[in-house]
Amino acid sequence: MKGKSIFVEAGGGFDKVSVGETEAKSPRSGEILVKLHANSLNYHDYAVVKGLWPASEKRIPMADGAGEVIEVGPDVTEFKVGDNVVSTFFPSWLNGEPVVDGFATVPGDGVDGYAREYVTAKAEAFTRSPSGWSHIESATLTTAALTAWRALFDFNPLKSGDTVLLQGTGGVSIFALQFAKMAGAKVIATSSSEEKLKRLKALGADHVINYKKEPKWGKLARELNDGKGVDHVIDVGGAETLEQSLSAIRVGGQISLIGILSGQTCDINIVKSFVKQVRLQGVLVGSRVQQQEMIKAIEVNEMKPIVDRIFALEDIVQAFEYQETNQHFGKICLEF
Repeated sequence: MKGKSIFVEAGGGFDKVSVGETEAKSPRSGEILVKLHANSLNYHDYAVVKGLWPASEKRIPMADGAGEVIEVGPDVTEFKVGDNVVSTFFPSWLNGEPVVDGFATVPGDGVDGYAREYVTAKAEAFTRSPSGWSHIESATLTTAALTAWRALFDFNPLKSGDTVLLQGTGGVSIFALQFAKMAGAKVIATSSSEEKLKRLKALGADHVINYKKEPKWGKLARELNDGKGVDHVIDVGGAETLEQSLSAIRVGGQISLIGILSGQTCDINIVKSFVKQVRLQGVLVGSRVQQQEMIKAIEVNEMKPIVDRIFALEDIVQAFEYQETNQHFGKICLEF
């Protein structure tokens, strides 16, 4: 079955993006054929398409894809025709401890992704979508939502009454805010935009900090939690935010290292790290089972994602250019 696809040439670059056509074959044993309807943008996708982390060969981008099963191969029992499904970030990481190193198996990077109308894949490369969610809404889950979920509930599970410090208003941070409030936690959120700070409060943040006006926002966050520090930090900034994250965290707390928006390398105060007995935990999305567990929690709590703006598939470059402006609040999506 032929359908529209987006391609980025080896090496990447917005000027190397084109619209073409690919054919999806009928599914073999253990496979499903999916009619895709939506993608959502993440920094990783941006880095591949922009050429910051370029693919070594011509590639169909995008790790997050959602759509409808239109054909099932022999021996597939989990899905049936008509089921709504959403992709997984690591198709081979089904459960348990991480079994992947790098992005060689990640759709849109090491292998072709989901910026296309049809795809045939192993059934394990998808999970069912949340009941009642649109394809656009479901496409937000694969990378950002699961990263936030695993950071909060895997290594040092968030408890009711804990305090979480979030940075910015991108997909991971907004999902972390929603999940934290779902669990009964207190949330402190940062942004440089007064308008976004108002929206964070409206979404449930207990305290907000303008990090431009408060350069020592880590100290302020610690003071907002009775001077003891926060239990969890979702650090999406990287190089320029880690120092403040270390200032904010309580003794024995966890800093989830997720993003590198401000850089990849920095000096770390090692003494402060071990004196506080801090857990610095790298988080790279999660397993298929964790995605399924997250979806169950979403359904029970009747949660919905925050979608900022929707572009057509063929306008993928314009979508990434909008992402570059950092004006978004929540997720940017493609619809087709």
